[in-house]
Amino acid sequence: MAHIFAIANQKGGVGKTTTTVNLAAALAAQGQRTLLVDLDPQGNATMGSGVDKRALQRSVYHVLLGLETLAASRHPSPSGKYDTLPANRDLAGAEVEMVELEYREKRLKRALAEHTGDYDFVLIDCPPSLSLLTLNGLCAAHGVIIPMQCEYFALEGLSDLVNTIKKVHANFNPDLRIIGLLRVMFDPRNTLGQQVSAQLEQHFGDKVFRAIVPRNVRLAEAPSYGMPGVVFDRTSKGAQAYLAFAAEMIERVKTF
Repeated sequence: MAHIFAIANQKGGVGKTTTTVNLAAALAAQGQRTLLVDLDPQGNATMGSGVDKRALQRSVYHVLLGLETLAASRHPSPSGKYDTLPANRDLAGAEVEMVELEYREKRLKRALAEHTGDYDFVLIDCPPSLSLLTLNGLCAAHGVIIPMQCEYFALEGLSDLVNTIKKVHANFNPDLRIIGLLRVMFDPRNTLGQQVSAQLEQHFGDKVFRAIVPRNVRLAEAPSYGMPGVVFDRTSKGAQAYLAFAAEMIERVKTF
């Protein structure tokens, strides 16, 4: 039975896609059968996994609209050793087209239901907005992983996201909960970053993952090669942080 997690944050530029791609690769490297679902029309997680979004004939768009099965639409990541349900610009039109469809907020959940035995982990990369696509991700997930920078505006966005998760839990998905907060792009020399990190630990306790992902050039370079940072340079500090995060996730799900 797969553990399905949405990687979400309504604030843009906080490392959602980097976290999704590298966590998928790190879990796969540790023997976990993993599927990455790209729900962002920009398709960055798709390209970062080494799948060419411009050449796709079938994608998550076709799955959400019921035009194709998930089995026919998934692609293996050439370097990451996990499967992807890829996305491209077609997905931008899906929100308008899904409005008229039955079970519009649970289209992804219904598609994944047939394949929960195929994987140990399913990771859903959500777009940086509360849209019908994000709602599909939250309705399909068992829990939410929140990547965030340790800065003031990130705390503001976190408050909004927690309220959103509560509403989805109350109205659509009673199984949804916050799995944990991952501190990313962390600079230990930054006093404000240290203060915000301490506040998070004080307020959220063990919901804050022990693993901390530092700012790392190698993680930023990896997508241009169509590879997760964990594969591109396994010895880099960023890759090592995501490998530690994956190990922590594997341990954490045993307690669910």
